[in-house]
Amino acid sequence: MREDFIHFLWRQARFDLRDLTTTTGQTISIQNFGRHNVDAGPDFSSGQLRIDGMQWAGNIEMHVKSSEWYAHQHDSDPAYDNVILHVVLEEDRPVYRANGDRIPCLELRNRIPAGILNSYWRLMHNEHWIPCQGQLQLVADPERQQWLEQVLTERIEARAHRFAERVQATNLDWEEAFYQSLARALGGRVNGEAMDMLARSVPLRVLLKHKHSLLQLEALLFGQSGLLPEARDEEDAYLPLLRREYKLLQIKHGLCPIPATAWRYLRLRPNNFPTVRIAQLAAMLHRTGQLFGKSLAAADGREMKNMFSISLSNYWRNHYRFGKEAAYGERRLGASAIHSLLINTIAPALVAYAHYRLDDRFRDRALALLRDLPAEDNKVLRKWNGLGFPAKNAGESQALLQLKTEFCDKSRCLECAIGRALLNQPYGQSDGPLLTMNEEAALYELAGGGL
Repeated sequence: MREDFIHFLWRQARFDLRDLTTTTGQTISIQNFGRHNVDAGPDFSSGQLRIDGMQWAGNIEMHVKSSEWYAHQHDSDPAYDNVILHVVLEEDRPVYRANGDRIPCLELRNRIPAGILNSYWRLMHNEHWIPCQGQLQLVADPERQQWLEQVLTERIEARAHRFAERVQATNLDWEEAFYQSLARALGGRVNGEAMDMLARSVPLRVLLKHKHSLLQLEALLFGQSGLLPEARDEEDAYLPLLRREYKLLQIKHGLCPIPATAWRYLRLRPNNFPTVRIAQLAAMLHRTGQLFGKSLAAADGREMKNMFSISLSNYWRNHYRFGKEAAYGERRLGASAIHSLLINTIAPALVAYAHYRLDDRFRDRALALLRDLPAEDNKVLRKWNGLGFPAKNAGESQALLQLKTEFCDKSRCLECAIGRALLNQPYGQSDGPLLTMNEEAALYELAGGGL
């Protein structure tokens, strides 16, 4: 049993409300359950109760066992002096205010409906990929879709907040923040941190001074990456040019490279090698220096995609790494890579800019962009699809990824609209298979013999 289950029962009034009394026998009448507090302090504020005929208004605190009041040190926190009711599964110890008055306690263990308790047990105690895996079909599609929209909003707002923090760290330089975010996204899961370090080591303002020379851009980025190899007797003519340009530019701009050990090649496809990604970043800056400004000016997703339609320098058309010739190819960003940049860089930046400018048009453009892009394809989304929860576009695929990582994996079923809907199913629909004898005994004990 977790405390959030007590919160759910209270918020939804999903317990036996007949003949309510405190553990000392005082009658309780609830006029207002209060507002759920997600910040520090008591769990519910502005509650209104009548206890033994006396009207009370104030905070309501909840625990599984009443002794947790002292374990959480609420007795020494003045914020809890205004608690008018302590709601618990079991009162194992009376609780007192600082002035010595006993806080009225409502015990719920004999008041929880068997169907809800059974459903909660099933959600919290299983080894499924997601807790409600066998019950998803019981939730109506409109309700699921509405929840996905809310989860998508949560995901994109969180990413927009991180982008806004980067903007603040760059003294409100939106182009610099976008360049850093774009570099990180290009690195992917394996080299994202290293690409971020690289971008921070050579500011965009330095790169823009050399925008018209792809050689100088590559020299700056490869030199700063630490990946530029030492001189050898036999090597491509391109390498001495890079080293010469970098040495001059390093002194001119006072640059310090990052360690070459930051980069990873293991289990990467050649097109995703950090050397290729750095060359692609140089090509983007060579073609369009003000990438964030161009993103704002783009009329639609097609124009945004065109920003990343680039051609690499001749050297990188037959190389994946320095000094190792490979089959000729354009080394262009693939469609899925471009879609990933739009999803993970442009969309959050547009939402952050919408907040900054107080202009929802940029947020609407970000959401429209996600709806227009195809759904991503990975093992998590393929699993959702197998459960009858396919993603029709990138917005839905992002929502499903957020749902899995932030709700299902963390067992936040009681904060999830789907989990709450299952718990609110009429008894007999959401129970699932019959409980085993051990589970029956555990539930019986949990409910205080009230099943």
